[in-house]
Amino acid sequence: MTKPSNYQPPYTITPEILNRVAAISEAIGRLTVLTDRARALRLRRLNRIRTIHGSLAIEGNTLSEAQITAILEGKRVIAPPREVQEVKNALAAYDRFDSWKPEVEKNLLEAYRILMSGLIDEAGMYRHGGVGVMAVQQVIHMAPPADRVPHLMADLFAWLAATDAHPLIASSVFHYEFEFIHPFADGNGRMGRLWQSLILARWNPLFADIPVESLIFKHQAEYYQAIQESTRQTDSASFIAFMLRMILDTVTTSTPEVTREVTPEVRLLSVLTSEMTRLQLKVALGLKDDEHFRKAYLLPALEAGLIEMTIPDKPRSSKQKYRLTDKGRQVMAQHGGG
Repeated sequence: MTKPSNYQPPYTITPEILNRVAAISEAIGRLTVLTDRARALRLRRLNRIRTIHGSLAIEGNTLSEAQITAILEGKRVIAPPREVQEVKNALAAYDRFDSWKPEVEKNLLEAYRILMSGLIDEAGMYRHGGVGVMAVQQVIHMAPPADRVPHLMADLFAWLAATDAHPLIASSVFHYEFEFIHPFADGNGRMGRLWQSLILARWNPLFADIPVESLIFKHQAEYYQAIQESTRQTDSASFIAFMLRMILDTVTTSTPEVTREVTPEVRLLSVLTSEMTRLQLKVALGLKDDEHFRKAYLLPALEAGLIEMTIPDKPRSSKQKYRLTDKGRQVMAQHGGG
């Protein structure tokens, strides 16, 4: 029998959960004040690499943050082809992150198609067979039958669209329910974590930049324990409390002050002498791939207001050159002039 469309996932709001929601909201408020400086030096890029590394590592991917960065920059990496494909897919999915709406089911299926492309036959669709969650040699969770998945997911999305629960709580409930349903043949963990980040980013864009994944990776056993405990109690309070602790730890240890990390746009600033063309900049940086130069170096520096065009009203002009802005000069001063 199909559940009514006003389905309500079972969860209890405990004082611990309420206290963590308040603490996270306060910490996020403090971080938001510093966001502009953080984005200027693309901490988002560094954190996205940490996020992808954390999420895939939980699933057994062995690639390091340095290898993921190399793949992002279009370099060749010697590693198992499947693991390289997983990273490329995750990078492609996070590129689309801002275009998806968390309450739209077809967006979830599209994200899954990108995330699992070339890895499984059922990329982009719900599973057609039974699936269980294993720990060592033991089945710790038998997911609902495949024919119930579309109904269960439709109910879950209807609840997400209608709920007035705080996004910190709603995102954790969705994450738990998603893992319980286990709607896909593979990759359910990384999809559940991606979707929780998406729900949170709609509440506060800063969550697109905060690598909660890397913290979950360090507490992997607790993550699975919290899922099991919530299933045992038929109440996701344990999982909500765990996820909120992970988020609180991440937002209170995130430091969006200007770092001395040499990001691509800071490298670009360091070679920008007087006014230079795109070709001159690319040669000075030792880059060959035009698209990578544009996406990883030029556009981030322009968006952050670190450089400007000499002919702004004709962006495609053959005489177009680029120069440092006052903001760019300040950043270079903080980096010791390059």
